[in-house]
Amino acid sequence: MKEYDKVRLETVKFMRGRYRLDEVAGMYYDIPCIRFRQGKRTIVVINLHDDHYDFQIVLGKAEREKFEAVKHEFPLEIQELYDRERTLHDGKWLLIRVNDLKTLEAVKKLILIKKKPNRKPFSKENAVYGKCGHRCDLCVHYTGITEEFREMLIPHLNAVYGVSAWDMRCTGCDTPNCHCCRDENELCEPLKCLHTKQLNTCFDCTNYPCEQATVGYRQFEHKNISADDVTWAILPYVPYQYEQSSSLCHAHAER
Repeated sequence: MKEYDKVRLETVKFMRGRYRLDEVAGMYYDIPCIRFRQGKRTIVVINLHDDHYDFQIVLGKAEREKFEAVKHEFPLEIQELYDRERTLHDGKWLLIRVNDLKTLEAVKKLILIKKKPNRKPFSKENAVYGKCGHRCDLCVHYTGITEEFREMLIPHLNAVYGVSAWDMRCTGCDTPNCHCCRDENELCEPLKCLHTKQLNTCFDCTNYPCEQATVGYRQFEHKNISADDVTWAILPYVPYQYEQSSSLCHAHAER
């Protein structure tokens, strides 16, 4: 995977895994952008270039004080940018170009100064995981959920994927009626990879979590997606629901 592809994937994992925010598509001059909002408050804006992201972050007075206390921990380029920018009535505006993981880590720290993570993890009680780390028990296709829960999920899935047919049913990876296992010629991407590597689950692979287990969610699309849409239409279908826990990986691998 190229460095910028890693940046895009890690940005998605951070913004959706740590934060519960609406994603509002817009334009920054002629560049597509996404504004991450909680209500009317914008936390960060990401400009979507073909070869990099530009992060726009506005630091108010309290946030500037927090940053200045740890300013020495940031890369010199960000320190110099901060010093150059004027402080306006609404704060100090920073526009940071990111096309490598080192710079992204610094920007993550700025976002954490701007706002504490507000996404609560899904309950693990009676959780059912697929071989790839997706949550079967939160999936619209899973036979083990109630019809009431399924009906709650469908509007969010419609909003994200633009389709309305969700009638396929699946009983889970380790069952005879697993939809993805019925025909070896129609295996999902993670199962194809497992067959190639002769592994039982993605948890057994040293590269996990990887892009193979994150098909379709490697970067942001220029579209409006609500915080609830992310919760119910995206997170159940990505590894560990973007929860940053290696111990979680080992726990599921032992099941």
